[in-house]
Amino acid sequence: MNLAYRFLPTILLLIVFTACSNSSIETDDSTPIYPPNNYKTKNVVVIIMDGARYSETWGDITQQYIPKISGQLASKGIINTSFYNNGPTWTISGHAAITTGHYQDLNNSGKEIPKYSSIFQNFRKAKNVKAASTWMISSKDKLEVLNNCVDSNWKNKYQPNTNCGVNGLGSGYREDAVTFEKILEILTNDQPQLTLINLREPDFSGHTGNWNDYLDGLRASDEYIYKIWQFLENNPFYQGKTSLFITNDHGRHLDDLGGFSSHGDDCDGCRHILFYAHGPDFKQNAVIDIKRELIDIPSTIAELLGFPMPDRSGKVMTELFLK
Repeated sequence: MNLAYRFLPTILLLIVFTACSNSSIETDDSTPIYPPNNYKTKNVVVIIMDGARYSETWGDITQQYIPKISGQLASKGIINTSFYNNGPTWTISGHAAITTGHYQDLNNSGKEIPKYSSIFQNFRKAKNVKAASTWMISSKDKLEVLNNCVDSNWKNKYQPNTNCGVNGLGSGYREDAVTFEKILEILTNDQPQLTLINLREPDFSGHTGNWNDYLDGLRASDEYIYKIWQFLENNPFYQGKTSLFITNDHGRHLDDLGGFSSHGDDCDGCRHILFYAHGPDFKQNAVIDIKRELIDIPSTIAELLGFPMPDRSGKVMTELFLK
């Protein structure tokens, strides 16, 4: 039994295990599972806890470093213990997999835009909504490059609003505490329907090589994520109509392959990452062990919000949905 199962009721776990024991799910994701208007989800928020290693999240039997996610959130959503970044395990490439549905080996300093259009661009075009309906909010300034793409059919078109780093690309990273305040401000004032959030911790502290600072960064991000979830649950615009995804862009090296202070290769420590989803169309109090990956997130978002995203590599994660 996966160690992460232990914090859920035994009876439910047996039900979930029986229902989800198949390790592969095939679906024709070019066709919606249901007509889009049958979904209760009207808004999607994706939160990336930058650079957390699986062994310190679901892989830890105690989940001691993510007490709010494992304690308050877990029973209200669905966990996948077999979720991966199967592309370059760097910050920009990991985030680009979530925004475009493709793995791309992008410059990690913020000097290169993705080749493919993003979920924001596809959503804005399909729904004919203003830029303020889509937001990227990031502690790391370099992630601002994800608001555009090389494809001439999409370049400089249908871009999301951004609030990244101290003051945009090239301005440097900012504290997650500042980002958290910006998140609440933007969600309150603009009420975006599609939002991607980056918290720089624990990656930022992990790179210092200080183990205790890395763990403190994990706990801090866990707390911010919980507070964002509370906001979504209590704000009239988002309450009961919002799906939340929580994941990492990459993990970190295994202890015998360089350790937690860095990342960037294909070891299991860098690839195996946290996944959690919560929303009105998703199962609750469920743990699954089905191999999925970052590029499946945008396909699932497109399914929920009912917009086409034909140029993608990922699949809809049908196992998340209520049947």
